[in-house]
Amino acid sequence: MARLILSILIISCSACSTVKTVSPSNGHIYMSTWGYKSNCKKIPRVYSGISYDFCLLNSKSRSNNSGFDGYASIYVFTDFAWSIMADTVVLPYTIYTQVSEGNIKLK
Repeated sequence: MARLILSILIISCSACSTVKTVSPSNGHIYMSTWGYKSNCKKIPRVYSGISYDFCLLNSKSRSNNSGFDGYASIYVFTDFAWSIMADTVVLPYTIYTQVSEGNIKLK
């Protein structure tokens, strides 16, 4: 049982939105996860992992133009908890980059 919990924690941490958004290449992030495309155009660098998750929830499917399904929503809500912690840890860095570089553009 402990191995199962540890495996879930490791998988959750590796998929954290904060990791994806803290240092994007060229100030852009491509948001096209599971066939969904976000309606967001940009997100702030401060608490960017949480903002990324909200943008995922505010997305439309390319195929049937409906919102996120149940399985993807479970991932986003799980990642949301990890992103809160990780975003708080990197807060000094993200404040500095927000002031110096501005928002992250989403494609």
